[in-house]
Amino acid sequence: MNRTIAPEAQPILPPAVRRPLAFVGVPAALVVIVLAVLLFDDHSGTALDRRLDPRLERMVLATEPFGKIVDFAGEPVGLVSLIVLLVVLSLLRHRPRVAALAVLGTGLTITVTSTFKPLVGRTIHEVYLSYPSGHTASATALAMIAVMLFWHRLSTGAALALLYGVAFAVGLLAAWAQAGLTAHYATDTVGGWCTALAVVPATAWLIDRTAAWWSVRQARQA
Repeated sequence: MNRTIAPEAQPILPPAVRRPLAFVGVPAALVVIVLAVLLFDDHSGTALDRRLDPRLERMVLATEPFGKIVDFAGEPVGLVSLIVLLVVLSLLRHRPRVAALAVLGTGLTITVTSTFKPLVGRTIHEVYLSYPSGHTASATALAMIAVMLFWHRLSTGAALALLYGVAFAVGLLAAWAQAGLTAHYATDTVGGWCTALAVVPATAWLIDRTAAWWSVRQARQA
């Protein structure tokens, strides 16, 4: 990773990680689309959901109130608080691009899940649109962005391992809470997790490209 560039000018995505992130992000986007087709207008859950969800519900009930605490992190108040915290940390570390990603990356991730829900039309409890899980998506997105704030001190392999390790752990925890609280089917959480894997790196790349374009423009006008 590049350690010589001033923090303000550091790209969110160092060149060495861009291709590996794309190799994961593109298939993740395809998974979201494929599941959307397979789960279109479903109102009862798949066979896998009917097998997993009761077990997850028993696990969450056995560990109350931990599941509700995890769920709160994805509710408006909890989510906004976490975004503000991440923005503040980013600015304190002189990483304005990451601060922008905390807002835009999370916002776009939620926008994608919110857009898919009425298009897919999958419901839980006969009323609530459920695919993909916005709580799982936003939790995973915030976890990935938090790693991106600190990963420039790591080697490429270690940075990617940390990014996806944290994304998997946080996504799994969010999925456990959402399915266990019967707010979502287990397969909804897979779609939410993959949404974050696709949207966050793409948003980071776009921010980097925009910042680079702006720097060139400012240099030409100087």
